[in-house]
Amino acid sequence: MKYSFNRLLATAFTALTLLGSSAYAQEKSIVVSSTTSTEQSGLFGFMLPIFKMKTGIDVKVVAVGTGQALDIGRRGDADVVFVHDKPAEEKFVNEGFATKRTEVMYNDFVLVGPKSDPAKIAGGKDIKAAFQKVAAAQAPFVSRGDKSGTHAAELRYWKDAGITVAPSAWYKETGSGMGPALNTASAMNGYILTDRATWLSFKNRGDLTILVQGDPKLFNQYGVMLVNPAKFPHVKKAEGQAFIDWITSQNGQDVIASYKIDGEQLFFPNAKK
Repeated sequence: MKYSFNRLLATAFTALTLLGSSAYAQEKSIVVSSTTSTEQSGLFGFMLPIFKMKTGIDVKVVAVGTGQALDIGRRGDADVVFVHDKPAEEKFVNEGFATKRTEVMYNDFVLVGPKSDPAKIAGGKDIKAAFQKVAAAQAPFVSRGDKSGTHAAELRYWKDAGITVAPSAWYKETGSGMGPALNTASAMNGYILTDRATWLSFKNRGDLTILVQGDPKLFNQYGVMLVNPAKFPHVKKAEGQAFIDWITSQNGQDVIASYKIDGEQLFFPNAKK
C-alpha cells in the first residue's frame, strides 16, 4: 500500500511538472525597445493590454531615448524597435540591423517655456526664428542631451537657425528622458522642446506653457522595425512581426487614434501597407 501511495505521489508530481512546463512553453513575449515619449505619454499602458488580449503575446518595453533604443537593437537585445528619428531608423536598416522600416503614427513637437517669455517668442509658428530669439536672449534652455529622437530634432533646429550650442550658463543638457527634462525646465523656468503627447500627460508644468507650435518642421513621425533575425537568430520573428502587423492594422491604428487625454488625441495613425 505504501509503495502504491508513493508511486501515486510521484505520478501526480510528474503530471503537475509537465503541466507547468507546458504552460510555460505556451507563454509568448517580446522585448520592444522604444522611446520615453510612447511610455510616459501612457500610450503603451493603454495599447499593450489590448494587443495581449488579441494575440496572447506579452510585450516588455524598454523605454529609453531613440539613440539608446536603436543601440539595444544593434546588440540584439530587443525583438522590435519602435522609435521616432527617421534618418537614424533608415541608417539602422541600411546597416542590416532590420530589413524594413514601417511608419506607424505621428504627432508633433512644441516649444514650451515660461509665461514671462523673456525671448518674446509666444504665438510664433516659425521654429527657426524662435530658436534664434532664445539664443540671442540667452534665455535658459533645457536640452535632453540624450541622443533621443527629440534631442536629434532639437539639434536640427539649432543647425537650421545657424547656431552652435554647447553646455553653458543658459544652455543646459540633462541627459534624461522627456519627463525628467520637463521637470528641470519647470524648475528653471526654461524653454524646452517636447513632443506634444508627453506634454499633454505632464502634470508638473509650473509656469510653463506652449509658446511655439504649428511649424511643418515640427512634424514627428514614428516608425517600427523588426530586428533582423538573420543577424540575431534568437529574435522572436513570428511574435515580433505579429506586433508590427497589429499596430499597423486597422484595429491597431484605431486603438492608437482612440487614445486621448482630456479629450485631446495624442497620436495620429498613418501606417501604409
